[in-house]
Amino acid sequence: MRRRDFITLLGGTAACWPLAARAQQPGGPLIGFLSMGSGDRGTFFVDAFRKGLAETGYVEGTNATIEYRWATKYNELPALAKELVDRQVTIIVASPLSGGFAAKAATKTIPIVFASGGDPVEAGLVDSLNHPGGNITGVAEMAFQIVPKRFQYLRDLIPGATIFAMLVNPAARSTAAASAAALTAARTLGVQVHFLDVKTGEDLPRVFATLSELHADAFIVTPDALFNFEREQILTLAARYRVPGIYTERVWATSGGLISYASSLPGVFRQLGLYAGRILKGEKPGDLPVQQPTTFELVVNLKTAKALGLSVPATLLTTADEVIE
Repeated sequence: MRRRDFITLLGGTAACWPLAARAQQPGGPLIGFLSMGSGDRGTFFVDAFRKGLAETGYVEGTNATIEYRWATKYNELPALAKELVDRQVTIIVASPLSGGFAAKAATKTIPIVFASGGDPVEAGLVDSLNHPGGNITGVAEMAFQIVPKRFQYLRDLIPGATIFAMLVNPAARSTAAASAAALTAARTLGVQVHFLDVKTGEDLPRVFATLSELHADAFIVTPDALFNFEREQILTLAARYRVPGIYTERVWATSGGLISYASSLPGVFRQLGLYAGRILKGEKPGDLPVQQPTTFELVVNLKTAKALGLSVPATLLTTADEVIE
C-alpha cells in the first residue's frame, strides 16, 4: 500500500486572475515548465504533472502546450526563467525552491506554481503558507522536518551505527535547514554526522571514497535535484562501497537503494498540475494556500538489505508502506 494523501485543495468561488488568458496559443494556454535535470530523467514527475493538469481539463498537445526548460546547475535557472517570460507563457511551473525564486524574479505578473523541498516562508519566497500573496503558490515538502526520521530508520537497521554521513549540495537553498535538522538528530541519537559537499556528479566518486575513509556506518541523501539526476551513479557507488543509505523518493528503493522515506514526488507534481489547471481557469495564485504533504512513504528493499548483510527488524517491515523482495 502506498500512502500519498495530501491536504485537500481548498475550494470556494474562484476570483478571476486577469493574466490567465494572457498568452493563449492556438492550441490553448502555453505553460512554462522550469526544473533541474533533463527531460529523459524527469519523466516520472513530468508525467505526474501532466496527470494533474489533465484532471482539470488541460491535455498537452490537445488544448495546452508545455515549454520545458531544464537546468543542470542552479545558476542556470534565472536565464531559463527569463526565456519563458520572453516566450509570454501563460503560467510558470517551477522547481525546486531556487526555480521558484528564479521565476519570481523574472515576472511579477505571470502566475507561478512552485514545488519546494524547503520552507518557502522562511526563505522569503511567499508571505505565508495560507496566503502566499502576489502571483505565486505551490507545494512545500518541508523535507528538513523528516530528517530525524531518516536518522532513526537507519539506526533501526544498524543499531550499532555511530558515524553517519550526509550528502548535501551547498548550492541548494534548502541545505542549511536540512543540515541543522541533521545536527539536532545526531545529538539526540548520540552519533556523529559528517556533511559531504556534492556540487556536481563528478564529485561523487571522491565523496564516496571520503565516506569510506570516515568509516561511516551509513549515509543520508538530502532532497535535491542534483542527487535525483545522479541517482544511478549514487546507487552504483553505494553498492561498490557496501554502505547503507537512506534516500528521498520511492524510485530510489525500487532502483536498488536500501530504504527511502519521503513524500511522494509524483504526488507533489500531480498537485502542481491541479493548481496550474485551477489558475488557468481563473483562480488567483496568491489566494491558493501553499500545500504540504501530510503522509510519507517508507519503502524497504529486502534484496539490497540482504546484499549488505543487514537483517531488517520486523517492526520496520510492519511500518513500511512497501517492501521490495
